[in-house]
Amino acid sequence: MRVGVDSTKFPGSEEHGALWMLERAAELGLEGVYFRSVLELSPTLDEGEVRAAAQCAADLGLTLEAGVGKVNPFSTPEAPAIRRLGGDYRAGIVRMIESSAAAGIHELWSALSNYQFRLAEKGRFAFDRFRTDVDWPDQLVATERFLHSLAPVLRAHGTHLNIETHEEITTYELVRLVEEVGPDVLGITFDSANVVVRGEDPVAAARRVSPYLRASHIRDVALMFTPEGLSRFLLPVGDGVLDWPALLAALGPHQDVMLSIEGIISNRAEMGIHLYDEQWREGHPDLSLDEVVELVRLAREYEQKAARGDALSLDELRAPAAEGAALDFIVRSAVRLREELAALGSTETEAVVKEEQ
Repeated sequence: MRVGVDSTKFPGSEEHGALWMLERAAELGLEGVYFRSVLELSPTLDEGEVRAAAQCAADLGLTLEAGVGKVNPFSTPEAPAIRRLGGDYRAGIVRMIESSAAAGIHELWSALSNYQFRLAEKGRFAFDRFRTDVDWPDQLVATERFLHSLAPVLRAHGTHLNIETHEEITTYELVRLVEEVGPDVLGITFDSANVVVRGEDPVAAARRVSPYLRASHIRDVALMFTPEGLSRFLLPVGDGVLDWPALLAALGPHQDVMLSIEGIISNRAEMGIHLYDEQWREGHPDLSLDEVVELVRLAREYEQKAARGDALSLDELRAPAAEGAALDFIVRSAVRLREELAALGSTETEAVVKEEQ
């Protein structure tokens, strides 16, 4: 499995552009870049610019993945740049799919909605899942309808739209969405840190999405108890509570999926898991008590480490990220991922040898 990086959290990517990003990734020994939007390759979808980025990646021996916009129609007003591409939002997304395919990019990121960090003090209402102007089931219905409208375009170009296990959607809902619209045009981008926000055990979540896994966002998490239930914070791979041998084993059958490290910007992106909120619980009809218990166990494990001084405290997790922390997050995660992959490979080799004997 290749170890790459997501462009959105890489320091300097936005200022310096796609070619710089690709060259910087290669300098760091990374094996690919997951651009969250094809507009990072060319803001106007200029064919020459998109092809130039694809050629640069090929010359450097890097995997190149890109993305389009959100596919929940209730979230699309937040992306006017996409609408401007085609006159309406769907036309803009179609242009992005076509432009990517022309450059040989057929695995495209997407997600449904957002987390409104400026509304964090509003609890569950910071998640678009809990908007009061439109119910979540209605958002899912509208999203499915929109994806069905894109399906013929995706089929015509041999492209997959790989929807992320983003902070607003459960893996259960996402699997149902893929199966309804069709796995020939939809896949899943598994984010190891987001699934806990929906009350899911990351290893169990990885196994659920495994049949449709086509891309990934990789990072570790700290879980801490709060008056609302739990809070999730982002950490480099190996610094948190995720079971990486089990997680990578769950992803292991997909050797062609790049492990794209998604880091941090200015903070560790605290998000609440509102276990004590009855409406939060009712808003998760697939919630598994066993998986919630596992998250509580992981939080207790992390807090014990923090009490011993072996992990960041709650105050330290909530503090602004230190200068250089964003790049350090990526570099350290890559080192640890390769160590875990090497160990996993050795274990699998030993198992094969024993079986042959």
